[in-house]
Amino acid sequence: MIIIGLVQGFTEPIPVSSSGHVMIASEILGLGEQGFTFAILTNTASLLAILFIYRHDIKRLTINSLQFLKTKNEQYKSDFRFVCFVVVGTIPAGVLGVLLKDVIAENVGMKTIAIMLFITGIAIWLIRNLKGSKDDSDISFKDSILIGLGQSFALFPGISRSGATIISAIAVGLKQETALRFSFMLYIPVSLGGVVLGFSDFLEEPNKADLALPYLAAFIATLLMTYIALKWFMGIMKSGKLVYFTYYCFIVGILLLIFF
Repeated sequence: MIIIGLVQGFTEPIPVSSSGHVMIASEILGLGEQGFTFAILTNTASLLAILFIYRHDIKRLTINSLQFLKTKNEQYKSDFRFVCFVVVGTIPAGVLGVLLKDVIAENVGMKTIAIMLFITGIAIWLIRNLKGSKDDSDISFKDSILIGLGQSFALFPGISRSGATIISAIAVGLKQETALRFSFMLYIPVSLGGVVLGFSDFLEEPNKADLALPYLAAFIATLLMTYIALKWFMGIMKSGKLVYFTYYCFIVGILLLIFF
């Protein structure tokens, strides 16, 4: 459980698909599918780490948005629009997630994950040299919808959520720093919604008592590793080395096709 938690935590922020890697690690370790309860638990740990890292941005966006609603002062309008576009960007993944949940769950295997990793790698390769010019105040309604549609592809294990949103954001002209921030702002409501909707399933877990210790270990491992991985990934983005993840996705995809 600690190993699975570390895998989840490390791969959640980076563009390689955490769900796909958790399935790969579980297969290698002979643990089988971890189940929805475990996914909710580890996603909650990742969410807390991301909330902590972006706490200053979240505080500023919340306060300034409320100030704009209260005063209509133009100096707060940019942050208010940013929050609105984050909300808009969550809609495609939310709608498609409800419609396609059962279809996706029934058609996932190692070969599928390999193909999705190839797709992720190719997409990263295509945008590797793009240098956007849009910052937070330049994001449009159209941009948020397109980035949200990109996030919806991450419903398939092997397609990275952070990768899909960052790739989409860079493709529509956002600066890398803005693309990264918008990507993880999008993650927060989607992940929070999943936690809320899945909480009842967590409470109904029949083996909670027996699994308490391993689940706690996995939670802590995921929390710490997500923090470390996101900080590291921020440095990768600043240095413009996103293309390295193309090579990683191709290598893992080839290994999956050979050995599974």
